Amino acid sequence: MSELKAHIIDDDDAARDALGFLLSTADVAFESYASALAFLDAARTAKGCVVTDIRMPDMDGLQLVKRLKEIGVTLPVIVMTGHGDVPLAVEAMKAGVIDFFEKPFDDEALLGAVRRAMAESGQGEARETEKAEIAARIATLSGREREVLDGLIAGKANKVIAYDLEISPRTVEIYRANLMTKMHANSLSELVRMAMRVDAG
Repeated sequence: MSELKAHIIDDDDAARDALGFLLSTADVAFESYASALAFLDAARTAKGCVVTDIRMPDMDGLQLVKRLKEIGVTLPVIVMTGHGDVPLAVEAMKAGVIDFFEKPFDDEALLGAVRRAMAESGQGEARETEKAEIAARIATLSGREREVLDGLIAGKANKVIAYDLEISPRTVEIYRANLMTKMHANSLSELVRMAMRVDAG
């Protein structure tokens, strides 16, 4: 039986090495791949989780997720983006990714996500519990707060959300701060990840 490993996929050699070093300091077994295509050759027998960059030549992280689904590989996938591309990350989560991180990411947060993904490989009970907790937080939002959250998920800037809702950008900032508090989120990307975990079903 194959060992549980984090399968790192990134075309940036330095980024790949840095992530491998981080995992090794936490005693997490890993394999590294310079491209999504290289990983596909090993995907059918791989166990553990996938940590992949979203933007790569030949096949990007989103295309990889869709391809894995097509060939029946159900490994939990975490994506990384250096572009702060929230709409792309949202699309990835709709495709089945369990988490996404913007570079530079918090080392402990990423390690925590990898450990959860390893533990969840093959069973989803912990994820269902977490989704229920997030859904309960979302239920406490006012209608206007939910509208602002929907705008943030769509990748809109504060001033665009303000225009759409016919309120001032300052008011959007207040709603956004309230959202972060109610959802127990420390960053915009964490807030979007939470909402997408529930919306992705």
